[in-house]
Amino acid sequence: MIIKRTIDKETLNELPKAFFQGQIHVAQTPTEAEKAVEYLKQYPIVGIDSETRPSFSKGKQYKVALLQVSTPDHCFLFRLNLTGLTLPVITLLESPSITKVGLSLHDDFMMLHKRAPFQPRAYVELQEYVRPFGIQDKSLQKIYGILFNEKISKTQRLSNWEAPVLTEPQKLYAATDAWACLNIYNRLQELKASGDFQIEEKVEERD
Repeated sequence: MIIKRTIDKETLNELPKAFFQGQIHVAQTPTEAEKAVEYLKQYPIVGIDSETRPSFSKGKQYKVALLQVSTPDHCFLFRLNLTGLTLPVITLLESPSITKVGLSLHDDFMMLHKRAPFQPRAYVELQEYVRPFGIQDKSLQKIYGILFNEKISKTQRLSNWEAPVLTEPQKLYAATDAWACLNIYNRLQELKASGDFQIEEKVEERD
């Protein structure tokens, strides 16, 4: 496989869409959150992401509304605006035996700390992890496009994540982001183990 260093917006927009095809579970009570964490504990690696209700007023900022944790086939959406950051979820974030893979995790953890204190352990920041593979892009969309020749839609990003009921497009968007992080990590692990990749020599102009 030849890994491109970067991908332009025009190329990215022409790619077919990628989306999570597994089962999506919404945890909106403390009990549901606890059961979800019990299930996730059996997995050594998970993908994570978070969503926050966008603010369109200057100076107004909301707390994290949603934490997504994905395995290859199941994604759990923890509605933190309804449950808060519960102890089982904190235990998951602090677990040294479960690797959490995400992108811009420093920002995610900083926002999550506004809900409750915790010490994140065993996590992989994809923006740093892709560097040895020659990838210069930092966004999830572009990294995924480079490795899979597929595009992740961002149409739901600015939707209301504190809505009484999440829409199906919201749930699919949220699950896809966390699952995509896991997919990227697994693909790079495979390439590293096989050595079956080359970094594109020519550096394309950035868009």
